[in-house]
Amino acid sequence: MIIPLLWLFNTLITLYIWVIIAMVIMSWLTAFNVLNPRSPFVAQVDRALYAITNPLMGPVRRIIPSIGGLDISPILVVLLLEFIRRLVNSLVLGGGLMGI
Repeated sequence: MIIPLLWLFNTLITLYIWVIIAMVIMSWLTAFNVLNPRSPFVAQVDRALYAITNPLMGPVRRIIPSIGGLDISPILVVLLLEFIRRLVNSLVLGGGLMGI
């Protein structure tokens, strides 16, 4: 029973990381005027990505502000999620903390 739950946990973490990557790419495309942010579809996708990622990115952005206009919060959140995933996998599969 625990293995399917672990698979679901790993899948959700992986999907969230991909959403963060999509949000970063979307912000680059709108910043360099590849996509028109005034387009209704682009604005809707941008709002959806922001709404999904902001619960984790917002607190990190408050703690660590942009450095020279560069937002490093996506990198920190991805690293944190990967750490949590590896920690949970290690603890659940019986490796303890030594298997990380």
